[in-house]
Amino acid sequence: MFLGQYEHNIDEKGRLTIPARFRELLEKGAYITQGLDQNLLVLPTEMFEQMYRKVSEQSFTDPKARMLRRLFFSNADRVEVDKAGRMLIPQFLRQSNQLDGAAVIVGAGEYFEIWSGTQWQEQQKELLDTDANQERFSKLDLSLQF
Repeated sequence: MFLGQYEHNIDEKGRLTIPARFRELLEKGAYITQGLDQNLLVLPTEMFEQMYRKVSEQSFTDPKARMLRRLFFSNADRVEVDKAGRMLIPQFLRQSNQLDGAAVIVGAGEYFEIWSGTQWQEQQKELLDTDANQERFSKLDLSLQF
């Protein structure tokens, strides 16, 4: 599982150091694509392939389905972690997500996200709003069986 938050700098070549505990989860490869919240998603190959199948099952005649295809697949690229533990983020994704220095790597369970420091600070403010969280999450069934 991808857990926690890590801040790393993106070097002049567009490489970002991936946390050591995340690297072993990417041994079978990964894909990077545009997220839905002004961030990037890094998905292990199996998860990306599942997403590909689900999106591809949507009707080509549905304009929303076509938009979703464009969002995920035109912004996707296969990525690998090099021997130094770095991942190259394509320039077009760095530019569109304001990633030009520090980046925050955020675990999200089966995948992880990459945020600009500024965008992550804004997201953190939302996540720490307890009243809003109560409203947002009240309809989710998060009951646990012990």
